[in-house]
Amino acid sequence: MQAFRSLLFSVSMIVSTIIVAVVSSLVLFFPFPVRYKFIRPYALYNVWVLKVLCGVRYEVKGLENVPKENFIIFANHQSTWETFALQLFFSPLSFVVKKELLYVPLFGWALSMLKPVAIKRGSGRAALKQLIDQGIQRLKENIIVIIFPEGTRIAPGTKVEYKRGGGILAEKSGYPVVPVAHNAGYYWPKRGFMKKRGLITIHIGKPIITKGRKAKEILNEAEAFITSHIEPAHYE
Repeated sequence: MQAFRSLLFSVSMIVSTIIVAVVSSLVLFFPFPVRYKFIRPYALYNVWVLKVLCGVRYEVKGLENVPKENFIIFANHQSTWETFALQLFFSPLSFVVKKELLYVPLFGWALSMLKPVAIKRGSGRAALKQLIDQGIQRLKENIIVIIFPEGTRIAPGTKVEYKRGGGILAEKSGYPVVPVAHNAGYYWPKRGFMKKRGLITIHIGKPIITKGRKAKEILNEAEAFITSHIEPAHYE
């Protein structure tokens, strides 16, 4: 039965992606706030459908730590789930993404309307400059920039070195960093079709001051919070 429910969710997500990509062309030339409010329900819908069909629930701890001024998010990356769900608690968001994703038919077109920080992976200093320039521009526009310092989805229990780009953006911009930890990879794994019933727990940490601090120091503090707040699986 869970396999059938997972299949229904996958079909629903594909259909909703196609619909929002096609319909989003209607607001293509509207200002960013309008485009964002138009497309954001797509993420909220998929989180809701996953809960209803597959029994993947969530709880959030630390919402009182979200600052009133703009900030950068450092979050661990285990699943597709957090790319949807974090939009429930933080808005508007600009994701740091591979530039190649913008060329994916339908999905990439809709993504480009959300003003992501699009960088060309593998281009070294050019990619870092793109991250800093575009990231600071988004922050000045009062758009929250979210970075996955691991660089890609990592299975629960796996440890990789954090990429330095996010830390450099924080150092150069001076905006505070809010660390976010979750365990979504247990329920919606990087590889695997099956979605597992259970409770995803999200921890939002206190803002990390970045002014006058080096990138490595900022990264280390964020990593310490994230790794210590990833909870074990709570299957149901």
